[in-house]
Amino acid sequence: MNQGLALEIMLAGESVLLTGPAGAGKTYVLNQFIKLAKADGKHVSVTATTGLAATHLGGTTIHSWAGIGVLDQLPTGFADHIAKGRREIIEKTDVLIIDEISMLHDYRLDMVDDACRLVRKKPDVPFGGIQLIMSGDFFQLPPINRGDSRSGGFVVHGNAWQELDPTICYLQEQHRQDDEILLDILNALRGGDIRRHHAEKLLQRVDVKPPEGALLTELHTVNIDVDKLNEGRLDELGGDELFYTQTTTGADNYVENLQRSVLAPATLRLKKGALVMAVKNAADRRYANGSIGTVTEFDQATEYPIVEFQNGKVVTMIPDSWELRDGDKKRASITQIPLRLAWAITVHKSQGMTLDAARIDLRKAFVEGMGYVALSRVKNLENLYLTGINRMALSVSGDAQQIDENLRSRAANDVKRFAHLSEKAASRKHTAVPKQKATASGWSEKIAKMRETYPKAYMSWEDADDALLKQEFTNGVELKDLSKKLGRHEGSIKMRLQKHYGEDVIS
Repeated sequence: MNQGLALEIMLAGESVLLTGPAGAGKTYVLNQFIKLAKADGKHVSVTATTGLAATHLGGTTIHSWAGIGVLDQLPTGFADHIAKGRREIIEKTDVLIIDEISMLHDYRLDMVDDACRLVRKKPDVPFGGIQLIMSGDFFQLPPINRGDSRSGGFVVHGNAWQELDPTICYLQEQHRQDDEILLDILNALRGGDIRRHHAEKLLQRVDVKPPEGALLTELHTVNIDVDKLNEGRLDELGGDELFYTQTTTGADNYVENLQRSVLAPATLRLKKGALVMAVKNAADRRYANGSIGTVTEFDQATEYPIVEFQNGKVVTMIPDSWELRDGDKKRASITQIPLRLAWAITVHKSQGMTLDAARIDLRKAFVEGMGYVALSRVKNLENLYLTGINRMALSVSGDAQQIDENLRSRAANDVKRFAHLSEKAASRKHTAVPKQKATASGWSEKIAKMRETYPKAYMSWEDADDALLKQEFTNGVELKDLSKKLGRHEGSIKMRLQKHYGEDVIS
């Protein structure tokens, strides 16, 4: 199925599983659908099975959205004791998105189903009548069973899945890999049919040296290897260090939840010459989530890093924001330069990224699907440099293979069933393009102008300023006077107060 038909099926109100191999464009289609559904007046709740995946779409975790947390089953009287705000969100939702569905246990999808039916008082309708859009690839990371909690499998084994009987939108177009050999290896992995010649092609990339001066990221399977490599490489560089501290809004517990999902560090440490990775898509498309570049300079007016990306674009990196949204409510936000050090990153955190080139160490791969996720990040074999690979890295779930065979069969029938929407898909003009942000040079001029009135505009909050803000606010000083005293815009003052005292501190 192509992206256009999948989009039309979702817009027609069908509950759907949006699936397909890595690089098929699942997130792109989801983002298009979310924009168009919201423009149509629908209340769309965007969730994912992990905080990291939720952040890519600007949502929250499905566990938080449904009010189930880490529970293994719904408690008696669940609907009577659920928080008022949570009840309102579930009642108001027209469309529920769950991304990275492969990582959700079958029994937890059943719990979400039960919660929706109970709260919406529609016990005979799957998910209480909410249109459900699930997205993911069962060949990627599976649900994790821990010894101290209930065990489960993929969502297709759950009662909720069987009763919902979703339409299968299986995307098959490839928008990442441009190398038939790598595609053949990835397809063989998915089919559980890795042959000698596939393994030999991969082993030929072991210890191949990248070109002199090449910029590439290393993928590792464990965090400790990543942190050690990044910090060590930065320490080797000469010159001054610059630090960029994030600003936040919202209650501490929401900020902490969001923090675990944002790839940009709370304090970003940089030097000239640092290898960095963009961790968000630019609205003007000058860089994307996963784009690699080098810090070449720092802007004189703002001290923001100037990065030359591998695509040739030179960009002054201005702060961007991540939000934790719960239905239509904004719970927290983090504002930071959208960069992280890029000498290394974990395989888990690379999921969803496209890398121009990568050195990958799969010697410690410890779960099925990990090798597939890592190898599918790059576009071709020529830009893949392997440190090593173990047997687990070439393994995928046997259950996932059986599920995939069934999904392909069902998807073929669904293509025929919705063939009447193909013409509509071909004629639709996707005009929902994000508004572009200010250009780098324009942004510098804007900040310089703002600092004529607000000397500390867009500067990090120092402890002394924070203490003064709390003291003066407690003493009843008005917002406009706080603005003058602290040299910041009233909006910035308000956001900082909301961080300390909650969203309702100022009406």
